[in-house]
Amino acid sequence: MRFALSGEQEQFSRSLHDLLSGVDTDSANRSWAAGDHGPGLKIWRRLAELGVTALAVPEKYDGFGATPVDLAVGFERLGYHCVPGPWTDTVAVLPSLLDDELLTSVASGETLASVAFAPHVPYALDSDVADARLAVEKGRLRAFTPGALLSSVDGSRRLFQPVAGDDLGTALDAEHAFELGCLATAAQLLGTGRWLLDTSVAYAAQRKQYGREIGGYQAVKHLLADVATGLALAEPLLFGAAVTLDRRDVSAAKVACGDAAHLAARTGLQVHGAIGYTAEHALGLRLTRVRALVGAWGTPRFHRERVLS
Repeated sequence: MRFALSGEQEQFSRSLHDLLSGVDTDSANRSWAAGDHGPGLKIWRRLAELGVTALAVPEKYDGFGATPVDLAVGFERLGYHCVPGPWTDTVAVLPSLLDDELLTSVASGETLASVAFAPHVPYALDSDVADARLAVEKGRLRAFTPGALLSSVDGSRRLFQPVAGDDLGTALDAEHAFELGCLATAAQLLGTGRWLLDTSVAYAAQRKQYGREIGGYQAVKHLLADVATGLALAEPLLFGAAVTLDRRDVSAAKVACGDAAHLAARTGLQVHGAIGYTAEHALGLRLTRVRALVGAWGTPRFHRERVLS
């Protein structure tokens, strides 16, 4: 079977890339981490105008009813540009939990959601800025209020302790929602890994030591080639999982994308050296984003066990 993205999906990816290349997502991340959501919400609204928030919303609620493959395409670009905000919760997960008019405002970009999903998503992401706050437990939905702000390895992913509220009834399709959350996280990891590779290759081509670019040394070439191979092998697993949405396929994609992104982060830091640690350099944002996403929506151990089961 030959699988390739359609022309429309390729165009969607390019449109997202063109839009996000023109905005300062790094500054938005730093503001978001400090509790200033303004710059990040401006990006949210621009992406909503492009239809990103309407992707998985059913057509009867003014959405596109897009496929998981469309979601993977979009989240790969969101990961590449390190866009802040509860995108997975709002765009990928929430539409599978509800069947009501709230989804109309999700599609238009007016409503942001924070979803806790026991036991694998115990803390609520960005619930201080979210309008809809839902906790899923054993197939049932509960409202929650944000409790204490918790420390996070990625400061721009603001995590809160959810305080349970009213029982809202049965979730529409909790299992489907969870798989989409895992898939969207895997896609973001693949995108972040690609940014790390592209940036490291560009840096290696201009950074000189002993009179020549460091990218000319065989050892550096091998490091970057290993990253490129890991990302290339993870991509078909991601889109294969998007086609089947089988739980083991999704877990295999999450593990492969996480491993590839982690290798890209380690290699990126080796290539850049100490400058990669500085708060001013964009590399640091991606290093912590990868570290956070690898453990989000199920740990590597959980996903490896699902593959082996």
